Amino acid sequence: MNRLKQMFRNGTTYKALLLSIIISGLSYGLYKGVLDNFLAEVVKMGEMDRGVTEFFRELPGILLVFILAAFYTLSAETMYKAGAVIMLCGMGMHAFLPPTKVLITLAICVYSLGEHIQLGLKSTLTMSYARSERSGEALGIQSATQQAGTLAGYLIVVMVFAFLTKDAPYTLFFAAAAALAGVSALCSMKMKGQSIPDAHKRRFYFHKKYRKYYMLEMFYGARKQVFLTFGPYVLILFYGANAATISLLFAISAVAGFICSPIVGRIIDKVGYKTVMVTDTIILVGVCLMYGFAHHMFPTHIAFIVCCVNYVLDSVISLASMASNVYVKELSDNQEEMKATISTGVSINHVITIFIALFGGWIWEALGIETLFILSAILGLLNSAYAATIKTKKQREQLSA
Repeated sequence: MNRLKQMFRNGTTYKALLLSIIISGLSYGLYKGVLDNFLAEVVKMGEMDRGVTEFFRELPGILLVFILAAFYTLSAETMYKAGAVIMLCGMGMHAFLPPTKVLITLAICVYSLGEHIQLGLKSTLTMSYARSERSGEALGIQSATQQAGTLAGYLIVVMVFAFLTKDAPYTLFFAAAAALAGVSALCSMKMKGQSIPDAHKRRFYFHKKYRKYYMLEMFYGARKQVFLTFGPYVLILFYGANAATISLLFAISAVAGFICSPIVGRIIDKVGYKTVMVTDTIILVGVCLMYGFAHHMFPTHIAFIVCCVNYVLDSVISLASMASNVYVKELSDNQEEMKATISTGVSINHVITIFIALFGGWIWEALGIETLFILSAILGLLNSAYAATIKTKKQREQLSA
């Protein structure tokens, strides 16, 4: 607790934010722990169906910039609360609507809308509440807090299927997740508005000084979508993994994230965001190639383990995306500009993400999972090459001197 007081500024409602995040993470763990198996086993979605569903899940990410623009006079705290309420509605739809492809896709879309509204705001609020010299570490703590809640949700799923019953109705998990989403929303209501609406706020924020950040967000959105959507589905459809196995894998990833998030945050503060952005995607190339070709290199049971290990490695590598937020903070003139830029970046990375989701299933069906993950590796290399062209604050000062 003393460490948090040293990290965050006095008078901010960082405790309510972190409490909301950890409970929301628990809700998400219950939800995500069973979702992929639910879609495959109950809703009967194949590779192409999953890609279409993911298209609609990611669609709110593109619409986010317009949604935030429509409510530009509201503070970051108010929009965060709105996102919590929308997530509650989406989770309730999962619990109580019939499991048809159309209705479940609608429920996923609604939940995703609330999730995307909160996505950029979590980083914005965390950095706003943090002391200026502790931004990277504060982001690490925020990420670790969410990972801790998500981990607990995954472990609950594992224990239910492994020790209590192998036939637990998926809707029970969705109902429990909805209840927790309600608690998270109540916690968020305790957050006090820190930003005052300003008539001169920009509804949209595109500026040439952020063009490299926007491009990096597109590369990141594309490569992460392959693992996010099709990583678990490869294990379920190709290797026959059940809900307990998938949840255990997610739990291990959450543990890795919980341990590594503060470490990655400190690394960003120590070595700089540019170094982190360049090196993380170089490592990703090996991860992608192993995931796509493990079944050609090893017996099936060994290939399955190799893919699980690589899935966890990807979840750790993805933590380095925090570096781009620190980059934005360094370029921003004020908090409002930072908030608008990060939210715009979330929308921009979804422009390419939805096409990866939509055509990823087709690529898998027509060309095989090898091609899908080769594509992800190529995107990782392009990301590293482009990140290498970024000029840090020190480099910019040297050029202007």
